[in-house]
Amino acid sequence: MENNWRDSSQRGFSNFRRVYDITMAILFLAMAASMFFMDYFKLNLVIAEDKAFRYFFGSICLLYGGFRFYRGVQQNNTI
Repeated sequence: MENNWRDSSQRGFSNFRRVYDITMAILFLAMAASMFFMDYFKLNLVIAEDKAFRYFFGSICLLYGGFRFYRGVQQNNTI
């Protein structure tokens, strides 16, 4: 009985973590896209940052978002 409950609890946490990782990856990738295409979306009127900073921050968001997405879709998602 104890192992059954523990296994289902661990599966539930694993599914939650997978959904959380994918959601956070989408948010980080959207942030990276907004940093890269800020001129195209006319967001530079709202946030006036240097172009080099935007590309640097966008590339960091892109790398971290890719990592979170990879971790979320990985089959054997360890805790």
